[in-house]
Amino acid sequence: MLIGFAVPMSGSWATPSNQVRIAARAEELGYHSLWTLQRLLNPADSTDTTYRNVADPLITLSYLAAHTNRVRLGVAVLNMPFFSPPLLAKQAASLDHVSGGRLDLGLGLGWMREEFVAVGVPYERRGARAEEFLAVLRELWTCEVSEFHGEFYELPPVRFDPKPLQRPAPPILLGGTSEPALRRAGRLADGWVSSSRADLPHIGESIEIVREAARGAGRDAEALRFICRGVVKVRPDAGPDRRPLTGTLEQVRSDFDALEGQGVTELFIDLNFDPEIGNPDADPAESMRRAEEALVALAP
Repeated sequence: MLIGFAVPMSGSWATPSNQVRIAARAEELGYHSLWTLQRLLNPADSTDTTYRNVADPLITLSYLAAHTNRVRLGVAVLNMPFFSPPLLAKQAASLDHVSGGRLDLGLGLGWMREEFVAVGVPYERRGARAEEFLAVLRELWTCEVSEFHGEFYELPPVRFDPKPLQRPAPPILLGGTSEPALRRAGRLADGWVSSSRADLPHIGESIEIVREAARGAGRDAEALRFICRGVVKVRPDAGPDRRPLTGTLEQVRSDFDALEGQGVTELFIDLNFDPEIGNPDADPAESMRRAEEALVALAP
């Protein structure tokens, strides 16, 4: 199982200098990948501070590409309804070039209704829209002359350049927790990435749904990637009933084998969802101290 690390993306510690500091140290320690997340905005009356102060993930990854050499660069996930397919195709292809072919593109449907209102896109029929979106992306990335005529998207005969550096395309990893979303990942994507709210003791059940859908579509289920967003919360000994990836650093590390045994092929450690770290009121220096301690203790 490959191990990655999420850079500071939410809260007071999410600054460009801290992102570079974490990225450089992670690469030095042998981590396989670095990860970002997306959040456009939050309801004004929300008391949830999880997604405050979130920068654009693709611009962040472009910045980190210039400060790293080997580590892969992933986003988990961009919400497809917030983009037009040609715009995202262009941004992702450009990022693939500036990173030297290191992009892992996680895509999702979105769930916060306020964001849909703000971008002027219907919330309904997100799944059907996503299937067309993926088809247009691949049409643009792989065809000399691209053309698409669907219910949601229309593409006249066009030429799209530059193509991504990774051929035929950067790996597409679909998010989602519902059975239709899992089956879509098995049918159409290079892998699946779990959410911050994943039921980790039963993540293998979701993985098997993805694999079953892949086999049903005539695809090689064993070639798919299964990435777990590991929401880590380092705490004093949480006892025998603790949640996976919560407890001391030693306890957190002891959970890795169980995740691998359920079929997880890649795990990335994410401290952004710890309210003691990814919070606008947290002390950024203390958040960085704890993050760097975890980086060393949980390194591959």
